[in-house]
Amino acid sequence: MPRSRRSTKRPYAADHVPLDVERATGGRSTLSSADGEWVVQTVRGSEREYRCPGCDQVVTPGTPHVVAWRSDGMFGEALDDRRHWHTACWQARGRRGPTRRR
Repeated sequence: MPRSRRSTKRPYAADHVPLDVERATGGRSTLSSADGEWVVQTVRGSEREYRCPGCDQVVTPGTPHVVAWRSDGMFGEALDDRRHWHTACWQARGRRGPTRRR
């Protein structure tokens, strides 16, 4: 017996449901700031641990965080340039002076 398509369509009287842009783009957005153009993606968590470049501490597995990479570089979106930041460190990165690596 063939399936009916009527059950999948929105009824005429039903309200329109707006598109959740964050969900549709996977939480990815583009950010333009004083330190360049960035592609920023929110992540619910992962199975690995990463080192946050903002505080130099570990982003523990399962912790929601931000993955960011420069989009205005010479080669555009490079996977090796992605960095995993604590959300608070990413938001505060412009408020601090430049950090030095030892």
